[in-house]
Amino acid sequence: MQSRRSKSKKEGGLSLPSPEQIRQRTFQRAIRLLAAKPYSIAELREGLLRGRSASKPAVEAAISRLKEYGYLDDERFAFGYAELKLRQKPVGRERLKRDLVLKKIDRTVADEALDLVFGETSEEELIDRAMEKRIGLRGRPKNRAEAKRLFDHLLRQGFPYELVAEKVRAASRTDLEQIGD
Repeated sequence: MQSRRSKSKKEGGLSLPSPEQIRQRTFQRAIRLLAAKPYSIAELREGLLRGRSASKPAVEAAISRLKEYGYLDDERFAFGYAELKLRQKPVGRERLKRDLVLKKIDRTVADEALDLVFGETSEEELIDRAMEKRIGLRGRPKNRAEAKRLFDHLLRQGFPYELVAEKVRAASRTDLEQIGD
């Protein structure tokens, strides 16, 4: 049995899509992807190129059109992504920077977005929120092993080493002072 694409026009089959049809389908697919969730330019490009009939020129044309319409903007995406992540869960600058790089955002654009986001909310405020949440779930560290687990957790969240050390030391000391009373 022949596939529809391999039949010739004389046999009543369908012909291959024209370049204009490919561009139109690629653009429509890009719109559907962006309607589902925001993408960085590089992420969207990768997603579109994975499509069955997308060609590189069609993908570039779609991206260019979307930029022109204001639907694609890496600076706005990076700021929005970082701001949303901080509202959902307190994390440090390094963790957010790593996440943005994984989203294929240029490092300079990521740094600018992080400067804006951390200009509004300090890492010290965020680490305090992270510690409150963790201590609310697990309690204050009662021994060295528990303090180490809290320390490691905060480092994984992307907070700077010095700030984590200072905050964990303060939390552990407070607990030891309460035990001594």
